[in-house]
This record gives sequence, C-alpha cells and structure tokens, in this order.
Amino acid sequence: MEKTFILTNDDGINAEGIKALKQAIKGNKFIVAPTQQLSGCGHQFTTKKPITVTKNNDQEYAVEGTPVDCTRIALSYLCPHGNYVVSGINAGGNLGVDIYNSGTVAAVREATILGVSAIAISHVMKSPLKIDWNFATHLTEKVLDLLLSKKLPKGCFWNVNLPPINSDFPEPKIIFCPPSIDPLPLSFKIENNQYTYQGKYNQRISSPNTDVDVCFSGNIAISLISLNCGIDINNI
Repeated sequence: MEKTFILTNDDGINAEGIKALKQAIKGNKFIVAPTQQLSGCGHQFTTKKPITVTKNNDQEYAVEGTPVDCTRIALSYLCPHGNYVVSGINAGGNLGVDIYNSGTVAAVREATILGVSAIAISHVMKSPLKIDWNFATHLTEKVLDLLLSKKLPKGCFWNVNLPPINSDFPEPKIIFCPPSIDPLPLSFKIENNQYTYQGKYNQRISSPNTDVDVCFSGNIAISLISLNCGIDINNI
C-alpha cells in the first residue's frame, strides 16, 4: 500500500525544518502544522476553545493549535487516509528525557496512540555550528529509506536525532540505541525570588551507548519508543 505522509512539527509551519522534511519525503504528503513556534509544549492539546485551521493549499494546512492538535485534526478530518506521521525536523535535539517535554515527539506519540505509524526527527545544535538544512535533508532521506523498510511494533514509534555536524564532517553512522534516562543539567541563576534556568544542553550526562552519547559523538541516534511504560507489579 502506498504511504500517505502527514508532516507536522512544533517550530511552526514556516520553519526551515519542515521545509527540509518536505524535501526529504517522496510520495504523497500533507503538511498540517502549527501557525506558531511551540517548542517545549509537550503533549498539550486544545479542548476548551475552537481551533482555527487555515487551508493554504490542497496539501498544506496551518493550525492555531499544538502539534498534538495537528495530528488529531489531520488524522480525523483533513487527511484520514494518512498512514504515516513524520514530525520535524526540529531545530534542536530531542534526546532521552527530552521526549517528555517535546512537542515534536508529542505529535508522533499521539499518532501512535491513534494507531498510525510515526517518526520524530530532530537536529541537535551546538554553537557555533549552524544547521545545514541541505545536509539535514540528505541525512533524513537516508534515515527514512531505512526506517520505512521496517515494520513498527504496535504501540511504538521512532525517535531520530541528527548530530550537530554539517557536510564538512565525515558521513555519520546510523546507530540504533536506547534513550538516555539521565536528567538535564539543573542550574539556575537566582536574583531575589526569580530563578532563571542556566543549564547547558551540551553538558548533559551522556551514559555510554545511549542516544545522548551516540548523537554527541557525531552519529545519528535512533531509538524505538514504546507507549507501554507500565510495570507489572506482580514482578516486583
């Protein structure tokens, strides 16, 4: 069966990342993405007010809502025949515990909940390097060629992180690895009663062979994420 892709993100419909993703995906595709930047919104969705959807053309819709709203509306109404949701390419990493606050990942988690296959793709950033979107498109094409040939287990999705490199670097390897469960750096600047987060993303703990370690080492990290996070208490 031919795949029909729904593309979304949390950086907004005009972000460079979703343009690069559109270039990387071959075949039928529909963009259903937020009108604004919503990084870090997590699995937030809208139920208490109407959601305005603007049709830019037959294959592109701008949604005044969250990434999860985009997935819900796309699969329920705008593109109910869609059979693959791809979110990204996020400008910034979504490694390890980032998946809990990431709107990029939330969009594909929602697709998985609704029984549709999904992939989240993010690009780790490291100053002074800027993202080379043409190179990111190239790497995404390689990743999609691999992942679309694999059958996803029920209740699972792929979380992909591209390393902070450009075309001047050696071609990265694609490595399947578990997500890190290490915390982000917790550092705050305190002035009077105001706490301002000062943690540095690239100084986070990188336990060996986890997605953080793989990606910070210059390779593409791919993790299989399951919705089944419960524990059988009979085994405790």
